Amino acid sequence: MGDKCVVMTTFADEAIGNKLIHSLIEKRLAACIQVQAIESYYHWEGKVNQDQEKLVIIKTTTALYDRVEAEILANHDYDTPEIIQLPITAGYSDYLRWIEVECQ
Repeated sequence: MGDKCVVMTTFADEAIGNKLIHSLIEKRLAACIQVQAIESYYHWEGKVNQDQEKLVIIKTTTALYDRVEAEILANHDYDTPEIIQLPITAGYSDYLRWIEVECQ
């Protein structure tokens, strides 16, 4: 099961987010991508910031992580975008097989 993962990133600009999401899906770097509205609080350039963003949850394989990261960096407008990989250590076997099939 350790060969699947979730990659998370965020965006604020809808056009950039849509471009990134469609690119990942069309290139089969992700089986499924979910987007959720969030409110982010963070330190940046010496200030505490608060922004409305979208959290992007990307279901993929660990073998594709480097390509997913490169695609995010190529399409993102943030200087330092959040890109976090989380391993999937367990899950419904049919769903996990589906991820594997769709990311080819």
